[in-house]
Amino acid sequence: MTKPTSRRLRADAETNTERILAAAEDVLAVDPTASLERIGEAAGLTRVTVHRRFASRQVLLEALSERLNQRYVSALEQSRAEATSPLLEFRRLTEIVFDLKVSHRFAMELTADQDDCRPGLSSEVTAGLEQTFARLRAAGDITARGAEWCRHVYLAILHEVHELPDDAPDLAGASRAELVVRAVIGALGGTPQQP
Repeated sequence: MTKPTSRRLRADAETNTERILAAAEDVLAVDPTASLERIGEAAGLTRVTVHRRFASRQVLLEALSERLNQRYVSALEQSRAEATSPLLEFRRLTEIVFDLKVSHRFAMELTADQDDCRPGLSSEVTAGLEQTFARLRAAGDITARGAEWCRHVYLAILHEVHELPDDAPDLAGASRAELVVRAVIGALGGTPQQP
């Protein structure tokens, strides 16, 4: 008889965790210094419940980063499954990442900023991005050989294009993903083209 109760408690705990993480993403996108209490209020949960799930603000930030890294891994897998060429895979990955940047703004900032000891991209995500560039190189789409360099160029251009205002001349007639793909391919020694 304790099994149904324990399952319900686990389900409640999982639901509360998701509510806290979703609220944290929204609240921290507006106020990066928001307290756990404020996040709990936004989630409609008590301070005790929030502290039971996340012992500290740092633990919550790590959970947000881990959640985003899982979504990055999923994006890498999805782009590979949907594409028929490395260039199409790269374009699809970039489209998915832009969706993540919009819906997970604060967590994206966490993964982009490793200078202050906050969590960054996981080794699994880093390896997946580097494999994408290895496939582009093998297909002759780029000539750059340094996996780390390719990844840094991609993430830097991705960030800069994300920051462009909607009326930027470079976005005329092109999506943000298309602009990133053309710029990255050109920067890494390939011939920019429509994938």
